[in-house]
Amino acid sequence: MEELSTIQKIAVMAMPLVFAIVFHEVAHGWVANRLGDPTARDLGRLTLNPIPHIDLIGTIIMPLMLFVLTDGRMLFGYAKPVPINPYNFKDPKKGMALSSLAGPGVNIVMAVICSFLLRVVMAGLEGMIPETVWSWFATPVTLMLGYGIIINVVLAVLNMIPIPPLDGSRVVYWLLPDRQAALYYRLEPYGTFILMGLIMLGVLGKIMTPLIRPLLGLLLGNGGF
Repeated sequence: MEELSTIQKIAVMAMPLVFAIVFHEVAHGWVANRLGDPTARDLGRLTLNPIPHIDLIGTIIMPLMLFVLTDGRMLFGYAKPVPINPYNFKDPKKGMALSSLAGPGVNIVMAVICSFLLRVVMAGLEGMIPETVWSWFATPVTLMLGYGIIINVVLAVLNMIPIPPLDGSRVVYWLLPDRQAALYYRLEPYGTFILMGLIMLGVLGKIMTPLIRPLLGLLLGNGGF
């Protein structure tokens, strides 16, 4: 493959990232709405337009800093969390758990779709498109789909870690008896610091890798992308 320009690198990594985080947040709000909480809908957050979901730090500053600091090898970020009012659910604990599962769930679906487009559709198109067009088209699209798989898998696995306020913690909260759940959620103010500590100590990667590696091996194939 030909070396991509800086603009192409930003495009092939930024577009899958934006789609992944926007669909993730919209999925939370959509399921919440179906379960009886219209908060996200009423605030205009059930839209695939990325603008209402943009967070200055998580969607713009952090991804650009990561891109610069890693010489274009990494791009990651987050969007504004979709607001959910659990008291609108018949069963607040269950409603929050199901709404939270929707985000990682849609990321896995998107990773599977990207895998199908990469390994089936792109393979089928090769030879059908003139070589001059293919050489220009194949590299950025292949990389975009490959990064789409990676970003969605990482986002899904990361969010299922049961540390408040990540999505996995809502599921644990649902499964715990009320007294233990209340004690568990006392961790929430410290969740960000716990995550930062795990990252700095290299523990988070060790936790995620055993889950991420087989998923990427399955979706990307032995040859990667």
